Amino acid sequence: MTAVLRLSGNTDAASPVRLANPVKKGGMPRLAANLAYLFTERPLLARFAAAAAAGFKAVELQVAYDHAPADIRREIERHGLTMLGINTPGASGGQSGVAGVPGREAEFAALFAKALDFAVGSGARTIHCLTGRVPPAEESAGERAFVANLARAADLAAEHGISLLIEPLNRRDRPENLLHLPEQAAAIIEQVARPNVRMQFDFYHVQIEAGDLTHRFERHLRAIGHVQIAAVPSRAEPDEGEVNYPALLEAIDASGYAGWVGCEYKPRARTEDGLGWARAYGIAAPA
Repeated sequence: MTAVLRLSGNTDAASPVRLANPVKKGGMPRLAANLAYLFTERPLLARFAAAAAAGFKAVELQVAYDHAPADIRREIERHGLTMLGINTPGASGGQSGVAGVPGREAEFAALFAKALDFAVGSGARTIHCLTGRVPPAEESAGERAFVANLARAADLAAEHGISLLIEPLNRRDRPENLLHLPEQAAAIIEQVARPNVRMQFDFYHVQIEAGDLTHRFERHLRAIGHVQIAAVPSRAEPDEGEVNYPALLEAIDASGYAGWVGCEYKPRARTEDGLGWARAYGIAAPA
């Protein structure tokens, strides 16, 4: 498979480029537990042990800024886990992020500095930079602000070997979210022109916003740094709904994608009771 990235905010643009992305051969998708969603029956610091007991080898967070980074790192090391990524902190005024909001560049810089300190202290490999809400009339200005903010942040992160992720979020769940299409994210990545800026491809969000999942994943493979899954439309375990995840995970594996597949779903009940779908991928709740 040849992964082609067309650098534009729409699907009709030409000028494909190819971005480096290590590939693997054989094996199976490597599942990571998103601890903002899984094992939430426990306090956060107890979720690492639960994830490891279920067979997960990696975890990701969203926000954990009310905990000391050293405490997170301790649990990671204690249970032999790989720490993937965190989100930038929530912003003032109810915004989930402001990386793409014109006029709030100083606020983003402060939030990113906090995220970078936390990532370094906890051992996280990536920081997801949330764009925030931008009215349609201001989208062009928002994208320019996003590119400039990412370029500065990527240079700071690179000093610590950390990558940035940008994620298209569907506008049904996140009205007016600036970044909402993989094609748009690909264009942003090309403009930023930093090797440590990649796309977080969440199949849940892409299916709701755009569909054509396999084609879009293949097309943007070289720009993708992380993958996430959940059922559509429920966002529950990926064993229900309109997406055929067994076939999709097989396609991800066959593509040579070398990263992790983040389980960012909302369990229907107790987390362990819903892990049957993941048994084929090396995950099983302890008896």
